[in-house]
Amino acid sequence: MKDQFNREISYLRISVTDRCNFRCKYCMGEEGIKLLDHKDILTFEEIYEIVQIMTDLGVKKVRITGGEPFVRKNIMNLIEKIASIKALEDIGITTNGSLIYDKLERLKEIGVNRINFSLDTLKEDKFKKITKSCDFDKTIRSLEKALDLGFKVKINTVLIKGFNEDEIDSFINLTKDRDIEVRFIELMPIGQAKDFDKENFMGNQDILKAYSYKDLGYKGVARNYQIDGYKGKIGLISPLSNKFCKDCNKIRLTSDGKLKACLHSADEINIKGLSKEEKKEQIIRAIYNKPQKHQLENSTSASLRNMNSIGG
Repeated sequence: MKDQFNREISYLRISVTDRCNFRCKYCMGEEGIKLLDHKDILTFEEIYEIVQIMTDLGVKKVRITGGEPFVRKNIMNLIEKIASIKALEDIGITTNGSLIYDKLERLKEIGVNRINFSLDTLKEDKFKKITKSCDFDKTIRSLEKALDLGFKVKINTVLIKGFNEDEIDSFINLTKDRDIEVRFIELMPIGQAKDFDKENFMGNQDILKAYSYKDLGYKGVARNYQIDGYKGKIGLISPLSNKFCKDCNKIRLTSDGKLKACLHSADEINIKGLSKEEKKEQIIRAIYNKPQKHQLENSTSASLRNMNSIGG
């Protein structure tokens, strides 16, 4: 399925919940956020039906996100059903890692290919400060186990001025002996945390200046690099300093049943409660009308949501 700018939309990100057991400031803001009522959340049956429709329209890749997806009760049942759809070529999960340890073997068995861990610091005291959680050991243990089991692992590290710029080299060194991708993500001014994001923004354009590396070009939203002699890769996600909209191939489904064709657009299309045929019609409409580019450089994000309810 192509949009009006001839981009092939083949990637669906599903936010299965807006809830999370962490409270990162850039995601939920200083005062927290108002959570959705359970009745407003898509059922597993609705999500599964939407994925089936999407795969019929050409979606080949699905990523399960949140909030934190594993805070949703019985989430493994949904993941297993989605993994059974033969048309899907790639299934990934984005998680903070604190609740996934005992589920990793089963995820591997059913065909989940990729796990992205959200991790902004390698220091336990700073981890507690940014997440308001004491689950640092659980996150690291899950990450290590995922690597041992052979998942394709990425670490998503949001760059925060005054917080983790002193750890950039430590994160880069994780790629020295392991086939892992560390992705440095620029803060995006979105939702209730937009003021925090503006004040703590730092670009990622200079973080590799001390290294000799090979430019591997873009893969999805990240421009990838490999430092000479290192096994893994570095990804730079630069929505502010370097737009990647022309290569965007994704559409998002929020946990309350809205389609978002652009992360930073206020436009949403509701498909919760519609018939299968009506869902299909609205999905086609949302994909075709996907904006050509975001407008972040003009102001803050136009999205009316916090990151926890979009899934990144």
